[in-house]
Amino acid sequence: QTSFYGRFRHFLDIIDPRTLFVTESRLKEAVQLLEDYKHGTLPPGVTNKELWGAQKIKQAIIHPDTNETIFMPFRMSGYIPFGTPIVVGLLLPNQTLASTVFWQWLNQSHNACVNYANRNATKPSPTSKFIQGYLGAVISAVSIAVGLNVLVQRANKFTPATRLLIQRFVPFPAVASANICNVVLMRHTELEEGIDVLDNNGNIVGSSRIAAKHALLETALTRVVLPMPILVLPPIIMSILEKTSLLRSRPRMILPVQSLVCLAAFGLALPLAISLFPQMSEV
Repeated sequence: QTSFYGRFRHFLDIIDPRTLFVTESRLKEAVQLLEDYKHGTLPPGVTNKELWGAQKIKQAIIHPDTNETIFMPFRMSGYIPFGTPIVVGLLLPNQTLASTVFWQWLNQSHNACVNYANRNATKPSPTSKFIQGYLGAVISAVSIAVGLNVLVQRANKFTPATRLLIQRFVPFPAVASANICNVVLMRHTELEEGIDVLDNNGNIVGSSRIAAKHALLETALTRVVLPMPILVLPPIIMSILEKTSLLRSRPRMILPVQSLVCLAAFGLALPLAISLFPQMSEV
């Protein structure tokens, strides 16, 4: 976990969609196996591969602070399969005012649920803070997306083709700024009260506002980097692909192709973004 590559491999495990199909009994087996390992009571014949498999299942499904099962659509392993249709919706060309508002609202609602399900639960935060963060994110995303779309529509200097291309990039600044707004509002309590700091042995030695500032900044940067490949690469790739004879002669193929491009971009962006910083940092 000390190197970027190590974290990248770790998060590829955590976001593996196959863990969504793990049964309740298999999860219990995995948790029990890890407990046996911890207490030195492992049954004979258990391999390292089986232990790593159990660890992967537990980390993908169980919240590390609460030890509760995370609801399937809001797990990190469910983020790509459940989030890709929203990304496709955000990047649809020729959006109306209503569709822009709908997709930005749906995206921020999904993000808020994922944030809440995977929150830092060592310091309990009132539900009002999450509602405040959610409303702030929705308002900022919708207002920026609608405002930029109106500006593009009124820009008479652009040709219709250029205008359409620029409109496709509108979701990124809207989502990135909303993500920052969401993080700051949802975790504002941590800035005021600080977060737990630990010694080398993992014992809590106090609370630090400086550490909270570091953690919040790193989280905010991650939330800006995450939508970058997802909302910037597909419009570029699609503008090139739409000029090919294959898609020109088969316009019905555009949506399926765009969905695949978004899925690939999402699959690349998520592990890259969440691997940027270690989960435990020194200060």
